[in-house]
Amino acid sequence: MKGILKSGLTLRQEIIDRLEELGYTPESLREAITEHESDYRDGNPSLYCGTYAKYNDGDISGLWIDLSTFDSYKDFIDFCKAYHVDEEDPELMFQDYENFPREWYCESCMGEETWDKIAEYIRLTESHDKEAVDAFVEWGGESIDHFEDCFCGEWKDEEDFAQHIIEECYDLDSLMGNLAGYFDYAAFARDLFMCDYYMDNGYVFRRY
Repeated sequence: MKGILKSGLTLRQEIIDRLEELGYTPESLREAITEHESDYRDGNPSLYCGTYAKYNDGDISGLWIDLSTFDSYKDFIDFCKAYHVDEEDPELMFQDYENFPREWYCESCMGEETWDKIAEYIRLTESHDKEAVDAFVEWGGESIDHFEDCFCGEWKDEEDFAQHIIEECYDLDSLMGNLAGYFDYAAFARDLFMCDYYMDNGYVFRRY
């Protein structure tokens, strides 16, 4: 950090007061920086937070922040402001991002609605393949909250999934007897994926 806490400068009372308003002391902010600083190469959703005032002065100093280390949107914003406490009213500038969908990145704004999507994204990628969650976001866009209702699993191809549906829902031998071996799984798969299902990179989702 090139800001007030690591510069060796004397902390002015006004800066200490601003920190207190955000729930920090100089010592607790140092600890928080250690906790929240991101090595974005570890795969955690992260933002690089500077300010417009610094950027306009030719200063791109800031911090890579690990979004998965916060419990709430307010905690995240308060930390960003505390990190840039050398400015009286920092206008936060998120100059780069890593490890979450491009659709949710905004340089000038990280609103609570977007924060909630990223929080849900973090939760889902902890229990499901990240590639599956990414495929769903790319298809479904804003509706990540539907992922677990729609996700059907990973399959070799559409016909493989169609065969699974038949085996789960029907007894072809009872229904068709010796003709069961002639069932057209390819045609059934075409019908399924025309209206009811979607496949991306082997991941199958139910349309909502």
